[in-house]
Amino acid sequence: MAGLDAFGTQLQRSDMAGSPTFTAVANVTSVTPPALERETLDMTTHGSPDQWREYIGGLKDGGEVSIDINYDPRLHDSLVADLDDDAPRDYKVVWPKALGSWAFSAVMTGFQPEAPHDDKLAASLTFQVSGKPTITTGA
Repeated sequence: MAGLDAFGTQLQRSDMAGSPTFTAVANVTSVTPPALERETLDMTTHGSPDQWREYIGGLKDGGEVSIDINYDPRLHDSLVADLDDDAPRDYKVVWPKALGSWAFSAVMTGFQPEAPHDDKLAASLTFQVSGKPTITTGA
């Protein structure tokens, strides 16, 4: 298989209600899902075989999520409230064609609009993932 078409991928935002409703963020042009990482702990000792370093897994990090949007202040300025919110909010990256989703809690860390004289209004939003993402595989 050569690959899958990314068209239709969404970033959805929770209303954080008791039975949450997720709504797609409008006009998303690019989604970079959580960049999962894991630290390693150096367990090397003077007795490590043949002087090779030895490691074990350490803390894991959900990394960052970023999206680029065709910026419309009427649709997107309400998201700036997420930047003021200290508590993480729930989001989902939903893959196209029912391929699954990645759900996560995150704190918005950046909202960067731009208005070049020769191009469209655009913005980049960045989120720091808090805790472990939930990965759901679709069809």
